[in-house]
Amino acid sequence: MNAPTTRWTAAGAAELADVVALRRAIHAEPEVGLHCPKTTAKLRAALDGLPLEIHESRSTTGFIAILRGGAGGKGDNGRTVLLRGDMDALPMQEETGLDFASTIPGAMHACGHDSHSAMLVGAARALCARREELPGTIVFMFQPGEEGHHGARFMIEDGLLDVAKPDAAFALHISPNIPAGTVVSRPGPLLASTDALNFTVRGRGGHAAMPHECVDPIPVACEIVTALNAFVARTIPVSDPAVLSITKIAAGSAYNIVPSEVTMLGTLRTLSPATREKARAGLRRVAEHVALAHDCTAEVRIDEGYPVTMNDPRAIQLVRDIAEEMDADAGWMTMPAPMMGGEDFSYVLREVPGCMAFIGVAPDGSDPVTNPPLHNTRMTIEEGVMAKGIALHCAFADRVLQGGLPG
Repeated sequence: MNAPTTRWTAAGAAELADVVALRRAIHAEPEVGLHCPKTTAKLRAALDGLPLEIHESRSTTGFIAILRGGAGGKGDNGRTVLLRGDMDALPMQEETGLDFASTIPGAMHACGHDSHSAMLVGAARALCARREELPGTIVFMFQPGEEGHHGARFMIEDGLLDVAKPDAAFALHISPNIPAGTVVSRPGPLLASTDALNFTVRGRGGHAAMPHECVDPIPVACEIVTALNAFVARTIPVSDPAVLSITKIAAGSAYNIVPSEVTMLGTLRTLSPATREKARAGLRRVAEHVALAHDCTAEVRIDEGYPVTMNDPRAIQLVRDIAEEMDADAGWMTMPAPMMGGEDFSYVLREVPGCMAFIGVAPDGSDPVTNPPLHNTRMTIEEGVMAKGIALHCAFADRVLQGGLPG
């Protein structure tokens, strides 16, 4: 390790015990969505007394905490870096059996946001302790509503990125399916855009014994599903892919009634704006025309989800350098291809160059391949890795302030 990396590794280790305690307190009382008042209160209490400017989101319980570096908080070379930690949980019933398991029925931190926000608190403490050595400004973004609620977008629309406009941004996401301590990411697209699909196929209902007097929308809906999959497979290139999944089909009320309509839900994932628009238009056209061929109608509503999470190659190089300095043998792994999951840090990266990376938290002695994954009711983490997460946040911020993004 070089001296700056050693410094931040030591700082992360020093903060670990308090960060673990904070993570467990948040884990025990998970909150879902844009409004997480108990979690926000825990985070604010953990930051109390630090030289930070707090700016609250109007439309969520999120907030930013600004650290202005230099002597007395006045020395500044003009650079600003943003570090993000999300805080919301998932609507799931925890089955881990942990001593600090969720006490809230039907809610669980199954995606690691408790550790993300706790690590960010640790980084804020460590960076505040060296405030006078930092020649710029750091924005700590504590964000609710990542799990499908567009929390980052709301905070941006509230003007919080304009309070101290960042020159670079970084977020870290845990993964129990990566060896503990290994950092994984890639330049360019990391995660997909996420659109929600809503189809309503309408026919004419009637008696199930006389289907010839009806216009049955059920077989039409089934044909639409098949046609949609054929459309994606035969018109979207594998070099710029799309993933389509129809995840719910609902119709009917009794065994002897042909229903008047069928509703279907699904998701569309893409890695570029061009393919996103091509797929949206094609899905609408296919559904409407297949329905029309059978004397039905199809109404298609597409709810726009997160943009593609696009990593800046310069930011990725910086994170890779730091990870390899911390562990030359197993500190870094380049992800071979994007994942088709989504992440609302994409809204920040659409405004600011930066990156997101994953850090492995496979529990000690476990097999990363077979561990319960994110969004699983039995997902657990190796908490000691959070010390490295704290150090990664600190080192990224320090290097951006000292020299900007490389290249």
